[in-house]
Formats: sequence, C-alpha cells, structure tokens
Amino acid sequence: MPRTARLDIAGVLQHVIIRGIERRDLFLDDIDRKSFMDRLSSLLKKTNTECLAWALLSNHAHLLFRPSEKSLASLMRSLLTGYAISFNIRHKRSGHLFQNRYKSIVCEQDEYLLELVRYIHLNPLRAGIVREEVGLDLYPWSGHAVLMGHHEFPLQSVDEVLAFFGKNAKVARSRYRQFVMDGVKLGKRSELVGGGLRRVLKLSGDEEVTAYDERILGGGDFVEHLRQEKEIAERLVPVVALSDLIRLVSSIAGVETETLSQRRRIKSVSEAKAVICYFSVRVLRCSGETVARALGESRSGVFRGTLRGEKLVQAYPALWESVWMLVNNSTTLYVLPEADPAQGSR
Repeated sequence: MPRTARLDIAGVLQHVIIRGIERRDLFLDDIDRKSFMDRLSSLLKKTNTECLAWALLSNHAHLLFRPSEKSLASLMRSLLTGYAISFNIRHKRSGHLFQNRYKSIVCEQDEYLLELVRYIHLNPLRAGIVREEVGLDLYPWSGHAVLMGHHEFPLQSVDEVLAFFGKNAKVARSRYRQFVMDGVKLGKRSELVGGGLRRVLKLSGDEEVTAYDERILGGGDFVEHLRQEKEIAERLVPVVALSDLIRLVSSIAGVETETLSQRRRIKSVSEAKAVICYFSVRVLRCSGETVARALGESRSGVFRGTLRGEKLVQAYPALWESVWMLVNNSTTLYVLPEADPAQGSR
C-alpha cells in the first residue's frame, strides 16, 4: 500500500513518534540519549522550531513540535540520519536503526496541546522506566523534569506550557504536576496517537460527512482548515528534480550521466546507480518505476540497487554529504522527463 503523504505545515502543532526497527532499542545508554538531544537542540535552533514536550524511552521517542518557518521534514531527516550514522559508528553496527519513517500527527492546538503534553510526559511512567511520581519528576530524559525545574533543555517552550497553570512559577508547577498525575487513571489514550477518531466535515449547506484521517487530531473545522492550508503549502514545498540528483551523484562518482542508462558492467557506474536508487526511493520516496525508467533498469534492479546503495552511503557517509544537503532541503522529488540526462528504455 502506498504511504500517505504527511501533512507538514508551519505553525501547526505536530506529534512525532519514532521507533526502533523490530522494536530494538534506539538508546543504549545516556551517551546515546545526550547525543540525540544535542543534535535535536541544534536543529531546533537552526530551523526555528518550538518543542513543547518530549520523552525518550528505550525503543521509541515522542516529540511535540511547532515548526514556525521550515518544514518539519527537513529537521527530522537531519535528526534521524545524523543520529543513525553516529549510533552505528559508535556501536559498530550497520543497517537501519529506525522502523520505517517517523509518524507525524498534526494536532488542533486549542483542544489538544495540554492533553498531548500530559500524554507524552507520562510515557516513562507507563513504560515502567520510572516507578513513581517522584521518579517521573526527576527522570532526565523527558520534558516533564524540565517543566518541574529539575533539568534544563533551553530549547523547550517551558513558559508557554506553565502559563496555562498560573503566573507564579511555583504555583504553576504544582498545578501542572497535578494535571499530569490526574492523567494516570485515563490509561494509554490511544486516540492521541492517531486512528480511531471520527470527525464531522461540513460540505455544503446542511450536508455533513464523517471522515477519518489518522494523520490528524482535531475537529471538523480544523480538518477543513488543514485542507485549505495544505493546498497552499504544497505549492510552496521545496522540491528536488530527479535529474539534479542524478547529476550530483554522477559527479561525485566520477561517471558520465549518459553511461547510467547503458547496460555495461562497470563498477563505478553500478555504484552510482545504486546510490541514486537509494536516495530517490528510500529518502525522497520516488516510485521505483520512475527511477527504473530514468536509469534504464527493471523495477527489480532498482530494488536491488536500493539495498546496495544504502550500504554504500552508510559505508562512506562523508563522500555523500553534499547529496544529503540536497535532499535535506527538500520534502519531495519531481521528474522532468525531458531534462533527465539518463533517460533510457528498459
């Protein structure tokens, strides 16, 4: 089944969930956790993205963001790619670290901001990482401890959250803590992580229809607003042409783009094609059929190339740094057949 495009709009609250592949641990020790948070801190500042809640567990993490300028996709690509490379080098491993792509749910702020802050910050308690309320207050890898004043994460929007509970910091923290602990009896709150919600959309006049979209947490008016915003946002999303990707990879590999569509067994050419397959299919989500046409390959050849390309990129990360810079500034890929220098027939 093809994946549904994310809704990535500046100024809209987004609940992000990342998981380890095959439920494996993403963080093996505090050095890993600090590495992740240091990287996140730098990217939040660079992209002017607000963080309102966060929690690191063993094999997954929850993050609550509000991007104000650039798309969230750019931040997440840099965060996850950089962390995965660092993690693999440090722990002498290779291959995927994360389970598929991250999950992102756009959320209606007025209705769900505090509910999400509470839900995310209760995760360490629910998961048994901490056993009691005091343990949660002091758990260093969650935004709850930051809100309680026991740890620091300067890029977290502490004042915005505490302002809901009072003007005096001490009183606000006490009320906030009570609000969080009141959420324990509410259980897992699966409705806050997408799915299971039915929303009424007004179409015209008195006509109404109930809609479902696991990418959205909000009411009918919010969904309709997103529809309109998404139409505008899609026209403003930065994109990268497949032809540009092909030219850049070919230049780095030292091969002529015209040779990519030729069925000749030359190591440098096959490696360049493999890297193109990886970046276009795995990173930018281009269809295998489109890449096959551009490279004069079969779809199965593109699949094999994607696997090989991933190993090449992971083995020589510095070599492909400029390609990462190209794709990290994009959220999608488009194709101009007349501009594809490697266009060939299968």
